[in-house]
Amino acid sequence: MKSTLPNILLSLTGICFFAGVALSAANKYTESAIAASIAADLRNAIQLVTPEFDNNPVEEQYKIAITENDSLSVYPATKGGKWVGCAVESNSSKGFSGLIRVMVGFDKSGKLFNYTVLQHNETPGLGSKMEAWFRIDKNQQNVIGRDLSKGSLKTTKDGGDVDVITAATISSRAFLETLNVAYAAISSNWNDATSGATSGND
Repeated sequence: MKSTLPNILLSLTGICFFAGVALSAANKYTESAIAASIAADLRNAIQLVTPEFDNNPVEEQYKIAITENDSLSVYPATKGGKWVGCAVESNSSKGFSGLIRVMVGFDKSGKLFNYTVLQHNETPGLGSKMEAWFRIDKNQQNVIGRDLSKGSLKTTKDGGDVDVITAATISSRAFLETLNVAYAAISSNWNDATSGATSGND
C-alpha cells in the first residue's frame, strides 16, 4: 500500500479496531476470575474475624445505615441455625493517607472477636503496623475481646486506654474509629444483627 493519507487512516483504523477487540476479549476472559478472587478474599476475611459458622454470610449480608448517605455491610454468622456473631465492613477516611477499610468481627455477646485490615495507604513501617499492632498482648495495645458496650475505644493520648502505634497517632485514631463505628452500627440495630433481618436497613 502506498503511504497516502487514506491508506494511513485505514491502517490506523484497522489497528485500533483489532486492539479494541483484543482488549474487550481479555477483559471478558478475566472478569469472572477477578470477581471470583474478590469473593474469595471477602469470604476469607469474614472467616478470619468471626467465630466458626456453617452458613453463607456473603449471601445473607445486609446493610445498616450509619448516616443519611452511608451504610455498612453486615455479614451474619450462624452455626446450626444459631447466631454466633457477625462481621462488619467498616471504614474511616481519617487515616494519615486517607481511607482505611477494616473487616470487624463480633461474637454473640457483642465483644470484639477479631479484625483484619482490608485497605489502607498508611506509611510503611508506621501506620501500616495496624494489622498486627492492636492484637499484641503488650501494654495496652490489644483490642481483641474488648467489650465496646463499656465505651468507645480511644487512644491513651485521647484519654482512653489503647496505646497508639509508635509515631502513628493519626493512623491509630482512624483505625479505632473503624471499630467504634462498626460496633455502633450493630449495637443500635442489635435485633436485626442477631437475627440477620434486613427490614428497614436497605
